[in-house]
Amino acid sequence: MQKQFLFLGTGASTGIPMIGCACHVCTSKDPRDQRLRSSGLLTLGTKRLIIDVGPDFRTQALRHQITSLHGVLITHAHSDHVAGIDDLRAYYLLDHKTIPCVLSKETMRELQQRFHYLWMPKAKDKSLVAQIAFFPHEGDEGTFLFEDIPIQFFTYHQKEMKVTGYRIGSFAYVSDIREYGEGIFTFLENVDILVLSALRHDPSPMHFTIDEAIEFARKVKAKATYFTHIAHEIEHERTARVLPPSIFLAYDGLTVEIPK
Repeated sequence: MQKQFLFLGTGASTGIPMIGCACHVCTSKDPRDQRLRSSGLLTLGTKRLIIDVGPDFRTQALRHQITSLHGVLITHAHSDHVAGIDDLRAYYLLDHKTIPCVLSKETMRELQQRFHYLWMPKAKDKSLVAQIAFFPHEGDEGTFLFEDIPIQFFTYHQKEMKVTGYRIGSFAYVSDIREYGEGIFTFLENVDILVLSALRHDPSPMHFTIDEAIEFARKVKAKATYFTHIAHEIEHERTARVLPPSIFLAYDGLTVEIPK
């Protein structure tokens, strides 16, 4: 079975270029410095799963011709990870199938407040809103079957926000991480491909710095680690040159093959 991960977006919450900013990264001509909000497409054989649906999802889906989708995994409820959820209705218009979405109970409660109409009784004309079947997972860690695919989930925090990490086989996605227990490394043992958020060089109360992400990646010992959720302070070419072996700066449109 073919397994690969496509970085649909690798930017932080503002995206790059940031509105009103004329810094050397926001004005860079290097396409790797132009970053939509963080998201990714997992292809597992014939199945296609999106991780997070931020405000740039429609642009990402059009850019990469994502004409079919089998499910969604959501990490947490910050706007840059969920604001595009209503754009999923396009897939119901295409194939008239409800899209399953996995998330934590806490994240679902947040979405129920912001997108309350998604839980309203369905009208006869189902094209009015996105047709989504929400499946909140139980507890802070575990394994579930999603579209016949075994997926592990584990929890960490970004201040008061509960965030879910996912592992599918030898691939793991850990974004927006700040506070975590040492047990997380049990879930990440023997990972081949690790996607990890790394905001910038300067400290952040909400995210790993580049150096903190490097330290975390070294503990995981993945064969390859790709940094995402990158702020406009990070210039791709300059930063990529000084990263340790097996650690890479991801960019929008990068496709990574996942070992079987």
